[in-house]
Amino acid sequence: MPSAKVHVSAATDRARNVISAGSTNGRSLTSDLTLTSSQVTPYSRLINQLRNDERLMKELTLGKRVGLYRFYGDLGTGNFSQVKLGVHQLTNERVAVKVINKAKLDQKTQRMLAREIANMDRVHHPNIIRLYEVLETLSKIHLVMEHAPGGELFHKITTEGRMSEQRARPLVAQLVSAVQHMHNNNMIHRDIKAENVFFSRPDVVKLGDFGFSTLVNAPEQHLTTFCGSPPYAAPELFRDDYYTGAAVDAWALGILVHFMVAGAMPFRATTVTALKRQILSGAFPEPEGVSPQCVSLIRGLLRLQPAERWTLREVANCPWLAGQPLPSPSRPFSLTAAVPGRTVEDMDKLETATRARLVKLGLDADALEAHWERGGRSPVTGIYRITMHRMMRAEDGEVSETDSPRRRVGTPTDSRPDSRDSRSVSPGVVSVKNDKSKACTIL
Repeated sequence: MPSAKVHVSAATDRARNVISAGSTNGRSLTSDLTLTSSQVTPYSRLINQLRNDERLMKELTLGKRVGLYRFYGDLGTGNFSQVKLGVHQLTNERVAVKVINKAKLDQKTQRMLAREIANMDRVHHPNIIRLYEVLETLSKIHLVMEHAPGGELFHKITTEGRMSEQRARPLVAQLVSAVQHMHNNNMIHRDIKAENVFFSRPDVVKLGDFGFSTLVNAPEQHLTTFCGSPPYAAPELFRDDYYTGAAVDAWALGILVHFMVAGAMPFRATTVTALKRQILSGAFPEPEGVSPQCVSLIRGLLRLQPAERWTLREVANCPWLAGQPLPSPSRPFSLTAAVPGRTVEDMDKLETATRARLVKLGLDADALEAHWERGGRSPVTGIYRITMHRMMRAEDGEVSETDSPRRRVGTPTDSRPDSRDSRSVSPGVVSVKNDKSKACTIL
């Protein structure tokens, strides 16, 4: 039996090292714990369980858990990553966790990943997938993101057929607003497609996958890196030595609108060479049964010359979207847990309410401020973002604020998500592989 004891001891030591995932400067989750009194809080109780419960530590070593998250099944796969359904054990929030194998990342993909994380941190919009937390172990990087249980727009269209214009119109308005928000923050998506649009509920979509996104100094800045998915590629990507990002995103949006209302792509071919020829010609049949106003929008976005292509401002004001409100960006306050020196008087009611909830969990203002510089690589920031985002969604009517876990927070052994959630598609940077999909994402 001595060998068994040695094995258990080694596994326990490894698990305690895994608990430090997401820490910086050698600081672990347990060293992050700051209590203002001897009272046991949900946060301290959870940390103590993760530190001392042999079963939970075994789950850590087996890859069934990381940080404060427990995994409950696979949602998708990519070249270097998996996307898993996770549950945050303190808030019981369902999340999508993109697990990236560090050994498979070359320097280029490492730079892309760093850019993806930074860009997701920059945008705050109700129709863009949120990044909650980044955790890193010796072998893996974990991106914890908002989970959209309704699955991909691509899957919806390919299985159910084209959408009515009445249903598509508000969804297009949401996407136009999301892309406008990115462009207003000098960010280009460069991979807009149905596989990267996800349903959080039947009437709300979210844009995800920031793996190819990039920042520009000005809207007219020339870009030279050619990326994305060929069926959504603008003609200048095949024809010119450079392109402007906003025009490329606008073209891809036109392809997407056509796919939604027609149930098929405007340019179709069996080879990339033939597809390129079609795109460069700019000729495609007018979709049947689609209103002239919608056809005008599609043709405006699919003009061959970028200078003549409709801008998103023109799209927002076009007749087809007349009377259709565009969602507003989320409030731009920091989502990095706290800003040093920020007083209660400086906060709005949402920030104040979020802070109050965190205090009940065992995280006071001092704990938040101590984690400010760590940004998304902090479990405290993850809790803050998840809590605030849930309250934002309640304000928007996307989720009921009274939707609470069926269990007490801080008890990770009891959480079991609905079985149907493990079959839904994640809003991660990669999507479930589908033979019909033309996905060209790297991660």
